[in-house]
Amino acid sequence: MKHIVRALRLPLAAALLTAAALTGCSGSASQDPEAGLADPAKKRIAMQLVSSAENSSLDWEAQYPYIEDIGDGRGYTAGIIGFCSGTGDMRKVVERYAKARPGSPLERFLPALRAVEGSDSHAGLGEPFTHAWAEAAEDSAFRAAQDAERDAAYFDPAVEQAEKDGLGALGQFIYYDAYVMHGAGDTEGSVGFRTMRREALAAARPPARGGDEKAYLNAFLDARVAAIGREPSHTDASRVESAQRVFVREGKLGLETPLRWKVYGDSYRIDGS
Repeated sequence: MKHIVRALRLPLAAALLTAAALTGCSGSASQDPEAGLADPAKKRIAMQLVSSAENSSLDWEAQYPYIEDIGDGRGYTAGIIGFCSGTGDMRKVVERYAKARPGSPLERFLPALRAVEGSDSHAGLGEPFTHAWAEAAEDSAFRAAQDAERDAAYFDPAVEQAEKDGLGALGQFIYYDAYVMHGAGDTEGSVGFRTMRREALAAARPPARGGDEKAYLNAFLDARVAAIGREPSHTDASRVESAQRVFVREGKLGLETPLRWKVYGDSYRIDGS
């Protein structure tokens, strides 16, 4: 089983906030409360919400070339959801890309990526690797590799479990964001999604078991806030308290727009078409 500890990307300086983050983003999001994240418009909203926390921007598609060491002990953090050199998902992205583009400049770094897994080491990587990553983002095949790893490791399993629990688009997003930040299972110093869900189930029943959706989502968010408090690299719970908790309180169970929230003190909005 893949050993993952998700990184919480530290908020970028306010000067790096894009115009999209500050002014919101219009779109054609479905207002159908029954539509889940399988709806492309709803999935796009989910990507924007994650990006507001991970990148201080709603422009998630601008994050493919992003790469830096944010000092959280997981090596490089990069791409659209913060793939990490220390956790293995970055390696999987590069492996996917190597299959699509044999001989690409990134492929030569695969031995080093395998060697640094489980650490924050840059051995064999460094500036040549970060440049190669950023340059590869101009290739649609590399962007597709990031999309595929995001979906296979995080988005698809989160949405599948949320659907089984009878949750709508908001609950599906809440599960997905927990997967991105914490990973599926517990690791040393990190509480994973499965433990959060188990704690939530002990406190409230999900809709699939006859429970109230708002009550269950609040129980899950309680478990997540507790998990954040137990992790040394996760100290700010605004990603939950001034964003997801707000949507639950407002009854936006289908992620109906307009959506307004704050993360790390910065305000965002997504308006309907």
